[in-house]
Amino acid sequence: MRKRLLILFILSLAAFMTAGAQTMHRRIPQYSFIRSDHNRIQTPSGKSPDFQLFLRKLDTLIVSRSGDVKIVHVGGSHVQGGVWTQQLRRNMLSLRYGLDGGRGMVFPFAAASTNTPMGYVSTCSGVWSYSRCLKPQDGTPLGVTGMAVETSDSSATIGIELYEREAREWTPGFTFKSMDVLGYGTARPVAVLGRDTLDGVFTGRGYHFDLPHYTDWIKLAFKDFPGTWTLTGIYLDRPQNGLTISEIGVNGASTSSFLNCRDFEMDMRMLDPDLVIFSIGINDIQGAEFNADRFIRNYSNLVKAVKRVNPHCAILFTSNSDSYSHHLPNRQGVDSELAFARLATMYDAAFWDLFDIMGGLGSIASWESAGLAKADKIHFTPAGYDILGDLLFNALMESLRQLR
Repeated sequence: MRKRLLILFILSLAAFMTAGAQTMHRRIPQYSFIRSDHNRIQTPSGKSPDFQLFLRKLDTLIVSRSGDVKIVHVGGSHVQGGVWTQQLRRNMLSLRYGLDGGRGMVFPFAAASTNTPMGYVSTCSGVWSYSRCLKPQDGTPLGVTGMAVETSDSSATIGIELYEREAREWTPGFTFKSMDVLGYGTARPVAVLGRDTLDGVFTGRGYHFDLPHYTDWIKLAFKDFPGTWTLTGIYLDRPQNGLTISEIGVNGASTSSFLNCRDFEMDMRMLDPDLVIFSIGINDIQGAEFNADRFIRNYSNLVKAVKRVNPHCAILFTSNSDSYSHHLPNRQGVDSELAFARLATMYDAAFWDLFDIMGGLGSIASWESAGLAKADKIHFTPAGYDILGDLLFNALMESLRQLR
């Protein structure tokens, strides 16, 4: 009898483990042009101890809900739109109940008259001017977000609401209990929460607010006018440990753009990442001839800034997606793919070859025909970005499975 019960227990455990393994991967629709069999995280140098360290921290968090894991995804319009990162975030938070460690960095894109990532809503009132890292106006100091908005209007406000536009069947909900408003000026921000108006504590990089209760929305007003306030980011956090994924995206940004951000490293220190996913590059291969040496040099400066913040932060380079230029397949995508592999080798970093996985040169036309890419043959549709998020998640989970 005991032997029979033991056998039943082992069989049940095996079934449970198999089911668990299945939930760690997302089903990818079958398209002939997607090379799902190539979907893996590579280590071109043959080793990546920092990436292994990240995987161990992530595994501990998933298995025992112990520890704090922070991921930062940096890129251009692919990231600013937010669908790609949100799908990755949705998948990772589904691994275990209660993994939410905070929403991380957000920005009031509405005040800059540009699109807000789909995972939250930003609103504004009053008069605002803006600057972004492509060409900072008047040398405006920028932070890690690559964006800044400025006001001298005493009636100006900013609103952030953490609900996902076009929510799915399962959409993670976020709340926060503390907030850092990054920026500078002679005016200062105050937090408006219901009927309460709260003052923050000056930190040298902005103002920190401890809120009286959890909330999923906040409004900022400003006082001490006449004066100005330049806002460069808002960090939303929870007191408990968990997983935090912040997307940092600026439409049109290239590698050189983020080097225009004077306070990139200072803000990255506050984000304190365990993994930085670098997806900058699609704008480096549009227009002028691609210069691989300059590209590598720019990225090296960004990687060094991250490593000064956390010497053991894992770096994951994602190659550029395939694209068209002047109505023809952009062959500079091949050159940039090789440059990304060189960078991963130089820094013992991880490498996810999106260019190859999506089908290689000219494959973006197939993605467009399938309704997964837009007519410009550069950007993806929401369904296409969802697949990118699922593919990257599956590759990360496969690396985690191999670690175990």
